Amino acid sequence: MNKVIDKINNASSPFASFELVPPLKGSDVNVLYKSIEPLIELNPAYINVTCHRDEVQYIPNDNGTYSKLTLSKRPSMLAIVAAIMQRFDVDIVPHVICGGASMGKIESELLDLHFMGVNNVVALRGDAEPGQKRFIPDPEGFTHSDQLVEMIARLNRGQYLDPRIMNGVSTDFCVGVAGYPEKHYEAPNMCTDIEHLKRKVEAGADYIVTQMFFDNAKFYEFRDKCREAGINVPIIPGLKPLSTAKQIQTIPQAFHLDIPNELVSELQQHDNKAEQYEIGIEWCIAQCRDLLAHDVPALHFYTMGRADNVRRIVKAVI
Repeated sequence: MNKVIDKINNASSPFASFELVPPLKGSDVNVLYKSIEPLIELNPAYINVTCHRDEVQYIPNDNGTYSKLTLSKRPSMLAIVAAIMQRFDVDIVPHVICGGASMGKIESELLDLHFMGVNNVVALRGDAEPGQKRFIPDPEGFTHSDQLVEMIARLNRGQYLDPRIMNGVSTDFCVGVAGYPEKHYEAPNMCTDIEHLKRKVEAGADYIVTQMFFDNAKFYEFRDKCREAGINVPIIPGLKPLSTAKQIQTIPQAFHLDIPNELVSELQQHDNKAEQYEIGIEWCIAQCRDLLAHDVPALHFYTMGRADNVRRIVKAVI
Protein backbone atom coordinates (compact mmCIF):
# COMPACT_ATOMS: atom_id res chain seq x y z
CA MET A 1 0.00 0.00 0.00
CA ASN A 2 1.05 3.55 -0.64
CA LYS A 3 1.48 5.88 2.31
CA VAL A 4 -0.90 8.79 2.65
CA ILE A 5 1.94 11.24 3.31
CA ASP A 6 3.63 10.13 0.08
CA LYS A 7 0.39 10.62 -1.83
CA ILE A 8 0.16 14.15 -0.42
CA ASN A 9 3.79 15.02 -1.14
CA ASN A 10 3.84 13.51 -4.64
CA ALA A 11 0.42 14.62 -5.88
CA SER A 12 0.44 17.00 -8.83
CA SER A 13 -2.98 18.31 -7.79
CA PRO A 14 -5.36 17.92 -4.82
CA PHE A 15 -7.20 14.61 -4.54
CA ALA A 16 -10.27 13.22 -2.80
CA SER A 17 -10.50 10.55 -0.12
CA PHE A 18 -13.48 9.08 1.68
CA GLU A 19 -14.45 7.77 5.07
CA LEU A 20 -17.07 5.10 5.59
CA VAL A 21 -18.84 3.67 8.59
CA PRO A 22 -18.89 -0.17 8.64
CA PRO A 23 -22.33 -1.82 8.43
CA LEU A 24 -24.02 -3.12 11.54
CA LYS A 25 -23.40 -6.68 12.67
CA GLY A 26 -25.75 -9.07 10.89
CA SER A 27 -25.48 -7.24 7.57
CA ASP A 28 -24.38 -9.08 4.47
CA VAL A 29 -20.89 -8.18 3.24
CA ASN A 30 -22.54 -6.96 0.05
CA VAL A 31 -23.96 -4.05 2.05
CA LEU A 32 -20.35 -2.97 2.60
CA TYR A 33 -19.44 -3.51 -1.04
CA LYS A 34 -22.43 -1.55 -2.33
CA SER A 35 -21.48 1.41 -0.14
CA ILE A 36 -17.97 1.42 -1.63
CA GLU A 37 -18.65 0.73 -5.31
CA PRO A 38 -19.94 4.26 -6.11
CA LEU A 39 -16.81 5.71 -4.47
CA ILE A 40 -14.41 3.46 -6.37
CA GLU A 41 -15.68 5.01 -9.60
CA LEU A 42 -14.14 8.29 -8.40
CA ASN A 43 -10.66 6.74 -8.12
CA PRO A 44 -10.13 7.71 -4.47
CA ALA A 45 -6.63 8.15 -3.14
CA TYR A 46 -7.66 6.02 -0.17
CA ILE A 47 -10.66 5.05 1.95
CA ASN A 48 -10.74 5.47 5.72
CA VAL A 49 -12.53 2.84 7.78
CA THR A 50 -13.92 3.99 11.10
CA CYS A 51 -13.63 1.93 14.26
CA HIS A 52 -16.22 1.80 17.03
CA ARG A 53 -15.57 0.67 20.56
CA ASP A 54 -17.67 -2.08 22.11
CA GLU A 55 -20.70 -0.93 24.05
CA VAL A 56 -21.51 -2.03 27.57
CA GLN A 57 -24.96 -2.76 28.92
CA TYR A 58 -25.96 -3.81 32.43
CA ILE A 59 -28.64 -6.48 32.50
CA PRO A 60 -30.73 -6.85 35.70
CA ASN A 61 -30.63 -10.25 37.42
CA ASP A 62 -33.47 -11.85 39.37
CA ASN A 63 -31.64 -11.26 42.66
CA GLY A 64 -31.45 -7.49 42.13
CA THR A 65 -27.85 -7.41 40.93
CA TYR A 66 -26.68 -6.55 37.43
CA SER A 67 -24.54 -8.43 34.94
CA LYS A 68 -22.21 -6.57 32.60
CA LEU A 69 -22.74 -7.39 28.93
CA THR A 70 -20.26 -6.21 26.28
CA LEU A 71 -21.72 -5.78 22.82
CA SER A 72 -19.97 -5.41 19.47
CA LYS A 73 -22.46 -3.77 17.14
CA ARG A 74 -20.34 -3.94 14.00
CA PRO A 75 -17.89 -6.41 12.45
CA SER A 76 -14.33 -5.83 13.61
CA MET A 77 -12.17 -3.25 11.91
CA LEU A 78 -9.78 -5.99 10.82
CA ALA A 79 -12.61 -7.96 9.18
CA ILE A 80 -13.80 -4.86 7.32
CA VAL A 81 -10.28 -4.05 6.13
CA ALA A 82 -9.73 -7.63 4.94
CA ALA A 83 -13.05 -7.68 3.08
CA ILE A 84 -12.30 -4.42 1.27
CA MET A 85 -8.76 -5.48 0.36
CA GLN A 86 -10.09 -8.74 -1.07
CA ARG A 87 -12.65 -7.02 -3.28
CA PHE A 88 -11.18 -3.63 -4.28
CA ASP A 89 -7.85 -2.28 -5.48
CA VAL A 90 -7.73 0.74 -3.16
CA ASP A 91 -5.55 1.81 -0.26
CA ILE A 92 -7.23 1.44 3.12
CA VAL A 93 -6.64 3.66 6.15
CA PRO A 94 -8.17 2.05 9.25
CA HIS A 95 -8.88 3.97 12.43
CA VAL A 96 -7.21 2.68 15.57
CA ILE A 97 -8.72 3.91 18.84
CA CYS A 98 -7.68 3.96 22.48
CA GLY A 99 -11.20 3.61 23.90
CA GLY A 100 -12.05 0.25 25.43
CA ALA A 101 -8.69 -1.36 24.65
CA SER A 102 -5.55 -2.22 26.56
CA MET A 103 -2.12 -1.33 25.22
CA GLY A 104 -1.54 -5.02 24.50
CA LYS A 105 -4.73 -5.33 22.48
CA ILE A 106 -3.90 -2.22 20.47
CA GLU A 107 -0.38 -3.44 19.76
CA SER A 108 -1.75 -6.78 18.55
CA GLU A 109 -4.22 -4.97 16.29
CA LEU A 110 -1.44 -2.88 14.81
CA LEU A 111 0.73 -5.92 14.23
CA ASP A 112 -2.19 -7.70 12.56
CA LEU A 113 -2.56 -4.74 10.21
CA HIS A 114 1.19 -4.86 9.51
CA PHE A 115 0.93 -8.56 8.65
CA MET A 116 -1.94 -7.74 6.28
CA GLY A 117 0.21 -5.24 4.42
CA VAL A 118 -1.54 -2.15 5.76
CA ASN A 119 0.84 0.74 6.42
CA ASN A 120 -1.59 3.64 7.03
CA VAL A 121 -3.63 4.29 10.17
CA VAL A 122 -5.47 7.15 11.82
CA ALA A 123 -4.73 7.24 15.56
CA LEU A 124 -7.65 8.42 17.70
CA ARG A 125 -8.55 8.45 21.35
CA GLY A 126 -12.18 7.68 20.58
CA ASP A 127 -15.37 8.75 22.27
CA ALA A 128 -16.54 8.08 25.79
CA GLU A 129 -18.46 4.91 26.38
CA PRO A 130 -22.20 5.45 25.78
CA GLY A 131 -23.77 6.66 29.00
CA GLN A 132 -20.52 8.11 30.35
CA LYS A 133 -20.04 11.88 30.54
CA ARG A 134 -16.29 11.73 30.01
CA PHE A 135 -13.75 9.42 28.48
CA ILE A 136 -12.48 6.76 30.87
CA PRO A 137 -9.53 4.74 29.52
CA ASP A 138 -9.07 1.03 29.88
CA PRO A 139 -7.11 0.34 33.11
CA GLU A 140 -4.21 -0.84 30.95
CA GLY A 141 -4.85 1.51 28.05
CA PHE A 142 -4.09 5.01 26.86
CA THR A 143 -5.64 8.22 28.12
CA HIS A 144 -4.71 10.39 25.13
CA SER A 145 -4.11 9.74 21.45
CA ASP A 146 -0.56 11.13 21.52
CA GLN A 147 0.32 8.07 23.62
CA LEU A 148 -1.06 5.86 20.85
CA VAL A 149 0.99 7.78 18.27
CA GLU A 150 4.08 7.20 20.43
CA MET A 151 3.37 3.45 20.48
CA ILE A 152 3.12 3.38 16.69
CA ALA A 153 6.37 5.34 16.39
CA ARG A 154 8.07 2.80 18.66
CA LEU A 155 6.73 -0.10 16.59
CA ASN A 156 8.12 1.63 13.51
CA ARG A 157 11.49 1.42 15.27
CA GLY A 158 10.97 -2.24 16.16
CA GLN A 159 10.26 -1.57 19.84
CA TYR A 160 7.49 -3.69 21.35
CA LEU A 161 5.71 -3.58 24.69
CA ASP A 162 7.44 -6.79 25.70
CA PRO A 163 11.07 -5.76 26.42
CA ARG A 164 12.17 -9.35 25.86
CA ILE A 165 11.58 -8.91 22.13
CA MET A 166 15.02 -7.62 21.24
CA ASN A 167 14.98 -7.87 17.42
CA GLY A 168 11.36 -7.21 16.60
CA VAL A 169 10.46 -6.47 12.99
CA SER A 170 9.86 -2.77 12.45
CA THR A 171 6.46 -1.71 11.18
CA ASP A 172 6.15 1.08 8.63
CA PHE A 173 2.99 3.00 9.50
CA CYS A 174 2.07 6.43 8.24
CA VAL A 175 0.00 8.05 10.98
CA GLY A 176 -2.86 10.50 10.63
CA VAL A 177 -4.46 12.29 13.57
CA ALA A 178 -7.58 14.38 14.08
CA GLY A 179 -7.75 18.16 14.28
CA TYR A 180 -10.71 20.31 15.31
CA PRO A 181 -11.23 23.67 13.55
CA GLU A 182 -13.82 24.55 16.21
CA LYS A 183 -11.83 22.84 18.98
CA HIS A 184 -12.47 19.50 20.65
CA TYR A 185 -15.49 19.81 22.91
CA GLU A 186 -13.45 18.72 25.95
CA ALA A 187 -10.72 21.34 25.45
CA PRO A 188 -11.14 24.47 27.59
CA ASN A 189 -10.05 26.70 24.69
CA MET A 190 -8.54 26.62 21.23
CA CYS A 191 -4.98 27.33 22.43
CA THR A 192 -5.05 24.27 24.68
CA ASP A 193 -6.49 22.16 21.88
CA ILE A 194 -3.69 23.25 19.54
CA GLU A 195 -1.15 22.31 22.23
CA HIS A 196 -2.68 18.82 22.41
CA LEU A 197 -2.53 18.54 18.63
CA LYS A 198 1.12 19.60 18.62
CA ARG A 199 1.94 16.80 21.07
CA LYS A 200 0.44 14.31 18.62
CA VAL A 201 2.57 15.68 15.80
CA GLU A 202 5.70 15.70 17.95
CA ALA A 203 4.97 12.08 18.88
CA GLY A 204 5.16 11.11 15.22
CA ALA A 205 1.96 12.02 13.34
CA ASP A 206 2.53 12.58 9.62
CA TYR A 207 -0.60 14.57 8.78
CA ILE A 208 -3.84 15.95 10.23
CA VAL A 209 -7.39 15.43 8.97
CA THR A 210 -10.01 17.71 10.46
CA GLN A 211 -13.42 17.22 11.93
CA MET A 212 -16.17 18.34 9.56
CA PHE A 213 -16.94 22.06 9.39
CA PHE A 214 -19.27 24.25 7.35
CA ASP A 215 -17.53 27.62 7.60
CA ASN A 216 -14.21 27.73 5.74
CA ALA A 217 -13.08 30.79 7.69
CA LYS A 218 -12.85 28.58 10.78
CA PHE A 219 -10.63 26.12 8.92
CA TYR A 220 -8.29 28.87 7.73
CA GLU A 221 -8.05 30.32 11.23
CA PHE A 222 -7.32 26.85 12.62
CA ARG A 223 -4.65 26.23 10.00
CA ASP A 224 -3.02 29.58 10.75
CA LYS A 225 -2.97 28.83 14.48
CA CYS A 226 -1.38 25.45 13.81
CA ARG A 227 1.38 27.03 11.73
CA GLU A 228 1.98 29.71 14.37
CA ALA A 229 2.36 26.92 16.95
CA GLY A 230 4.99 25.18 14.83
CA ILE A 231 2.72 22.45 13.45
CA ASN A 232 3.91 22.08 9.88
CA VAL A 233 2.50 18.72 8.73
CA PRO A 234 -0.19 18.72 6.00
CA ILE A 235 -3.71 19.56 7.19
CA ILE A 236 -6.55 17.96 5.21
CA PRO A 237 -10.05 19.45 5.57
CA GLY A 238 -12.83 17.00 6.42
CA LEU A 239 -16.21 17.69 4.80
CA LYS A 240 -19.75 16.42 4.90
CA PRO A 241 -22.68 17.72 2.84
CA LEU A 242 -25.90 18.26 4.75
CA SER A 243 -28.75 16.26 3.27
CA THR A 244 -31.78 17.32 5.36
CA ALA A 245 -32.90 20.35 7.34
CA LYS A 246 -33.13 18.13 10.41
CA GLN A 247 -29.34 17.87 10.46
CA ILE A 248 -28.99 21.52 11.48
CA GLN A 249 -30.06 20.29 14.94
CA THR A 250 -28.54 16.82 15.05
CA ILE A 251 -25.04 17.50 13.67
CA PRO A 252 -24.12 20.39 16.02
CA GLN A 253 -25.26 18.27 18.95
CA ALA A 254 -23.30 15.21 17.85
CA PHE A 255 -20.12 16.92 16.65
CA HIS A 256 -20.03 20.16 18.68
CA LEU A 257 -19.76 22.55 15.74
CA ASP A 258 -21.54 25.57 14.30
CA ILE A 259 -23.53 25.76 11.07
CA PRO A 260 -23.48 29.18 9.37
CA ASN A 261 -26.71 31.14 9.63
CA GLU A 262 -26.84 31.55 5.85
CA LEU A 263 -26.99 27.77 5.39
CA VAL A 264 -29.48 27.33 8.23
CA SER A 265 -31.79 30.01 6.82
CA GLU A 266 -31.66 28.56 3.33
CA LEU A 267 -32.53 25.07 4.53
CA GLN A 268 -35.36 26.34 6.71
CA GLN A 269 -36.93 28.13 3.75
CA HIS A 270 -37.44 24.85 1.90
CA ASP A 271 -39.77 22.13 3.16
CA ASN A 272 -39.12 19.86 0.21
CA LYS A 273 -36.51 17.24 1.11
CA ALA A 274 -35.19 17.06 -2.45
CA GLU A 275 -34.55 20.82 -2.37
CA GLN A 276 -32.81 20.53 1.01
CA TYR A 277 -30.62 17.80 -0.43
CA GLU A 278 -29.59 20.04 -3.33
CA ILE A 279 -28.83 22.95 -0.99
CA GLY A 280 -26.44 20.74 0.98
CA ILE A 281 -24.66 19.70 -2.21
CA GLU A 282 -24.37 23.26 -3.51
CA TRP A 283 -22.98 24.51 -0.19
CA CYS A 284 -20.34 21.77 -0.07
CA ILE A 285 -19.32 22.37 -3.69
CA ALA A 286 -18.78 26.05 -2.85
CA GLN A 287 -16.76 25.05 0.23
CA CYS A 288 -14.57 22.72 -1.83
CA ARG A 289 -13.86 25.26 -4.55
CA ASP A 290 -12.89 27.87 -1.99
CA LEU A 291 -10.66 25.41 -0.10
CA LEU A 292 -8.93 24.34 -3.30
CA ALA A 293 -8.31 28.00 -4.10
CA HIS A 294 -6.61 28.28 -0.70
CA ASP A 295 -4.06 25.52 -1.32
CA VAL A 296 -5.39 22.54 0.63
CA PRO A 297 -3.54 19.32 -0.33
CA ALA A 298 -6.67 17.16 -0.49
CA LEU A 299 -10.35 16.92 0.39
CA HIS A 300 -11.62 14.24 2.77
CA PHE A 301 -15.33 13.37 2.74
CA TYR A 302 -17.36 11.80 5.52
CA THR A 303 -19.86 9.74 3.56
CA MET A 304 -21.90 8.48 6.54
CA GLY A 305 -23.33 5.69 4.40
CA ARG A 306 -24.47 7.99 1.58
CA ALA A 307 -22.49 8.26 -1.63
CA ASP A 308 -24.65 10.00 -4.26
CA ASN A 309 -24.21 13.53 -2.96
CA VAL A 310 -20.48 13.05 -2.38
CA ARG A 311 -20.05 11.63 -5.89
CA ARG A 312 -21.70 14.69 -7.39
CA ILE A 313 -19.54 17.04 -5.32
CA VAL A 314 -16.27 15.33 -6.21
CA LYS A 315 -17.14 15.26 -9.91
CA ALA A 316 -17.85 19.00 -9.75
CA VAL A 317 -14.60 20.02 -8.06
CA ILE A 318 -11.80 17.46 -8.67
